[in-house]
Amino acid sequence: MAVIQIRKAEREGSRLVFAFAGWTGKGKTYTAIQFAYGLAGYNASKIGFIDAENRRGSLLADILENSTRPTKDRFLIGDLYAPFSPARYSAAIEDFQQAGVEVLIIDSVTHEWEGTGGCQDIAEEGSPKIPRWDLAKREHKKFMNKMLQSDMHIICCVRAREKTKPEKRGGKTEFVDYGLQPIQEKNFMFEVTASLMMFDEGRRQEGIKIPAALVNYLGRGNNYITADDGYAVRQWVNGALKLDPTVEKYRNRLISNTEGGLTHINDCWNKTPQTVRDALGASFLELLQASAKAHDEQKQLAATDGSETGETAPSDKEQAEANAIADKARAAAAAAGQTQTTTTGSAPPATTQTEKPAEKPVEKPAEQPAAKKEPDKAPVQQQLMSGSKAAATLPPTDEPVF
Repeated sequence: MAVIQIRKAEREGSRLVFAFAGWTGKGKTYTAIQFAYGLAGYNASKIGFIDAENRRGSLLADILENSTRPTKDRFLIGDLYAPFSPARYSAAIEDFQQAGVEVLIIDSVTHEWEGTGGCQDIAEEGSPKIPRWDLAKREHKKFMNKMLQSDMHIICCVRAREKTKPEKRGGKTEFVDYGLQPIQEKNFMFEVTASLMMFDEGRRQEGIKIPAALVNYLGRGNNYITADDGYAVRQWVNGALKLDPTVEKYRNRLISNTEGGLTHINDCWNKTPQTVRDALGASFLELLQASAKAHDEQKQLAATDGSETGETAPSDKEQAEANAIADKARAAAAAAGQTQTTTTGSAPPATTQTEKPAEKPVEKPAEQPAAKKEPDKAPVQQQLMSGSKAAATLPPTDEPVF
């Protein structure tokens, strides 16, 4: 079974991920919305906005009325509340995919790293003195893969702050100033397609990583980045091979589903229209199956890890259930004004959980009616589908059903 498909290199259309970093109020969100508008072909209804900033994004609902191509149409928005775990960010991305969005803004991804329930909390859940960063970074990588393999263009807003670090110099400890730094995992700004640091309310930018092909649109340094720049990038992407958008949507969605394993990817393939399967071809299916099989093997290896001690790693289903239990427990504790320590499935303590301990907290949150009313329990897509404009947000007929 082939692992990769070897072919002659061609410039093909793809989905891009951008990162705009800066102080609060330095133009990240404004620039992201304007850029997204052009990247979506000046179609506001194809823009999605994950708001982790306590509904601040809603204050910019009419921002496109002042764009280079003004419109009164509104973009789609969904509010993401704590805990800001990588898994919840990934689920929100999937919700917007199902809503048929072409360009997604995430404001901000900083919460995923150091917000309540984010990677830092995951690492320190068991013991702050002995953080489990291996667990936290594993979850973070899943979030990164979800973005990089998405069938949407994604624009990330990243908070930044001045950073100093103590270092030994000449036998003395000195604090070294590293200047303004993004608040995210250290490699984040280099894993995306292009990344910038924003200044002067977005009027000035410094490139962190800008491919040569995008320098004319994102690397000028001065003057605002506008919707026209986003549209120029869209034209650059579309200037590649003329690809069928439906086929490409299925291609990207199938690739992102290989994490579910061989049985799951075969099921997804069977749900794919025959015309799309014919376009993708048998060799592409072999690549999907090889990737899915590798995921299965990794899961089996993880399940047998610690077998000498008789411990068994939790399955994906158990991990998801543990995450849900932990979310409910946190919400119940917050509603009652109490401080309660819970252990999420993505951040287990040093000793591996078994099924019974994971089930113990189930009954307590069920007794707390307030937990069911927490806003972070409603999926982003449910919020999108509510209201009088529900029909406008239904997935188009060419949307994958998996």
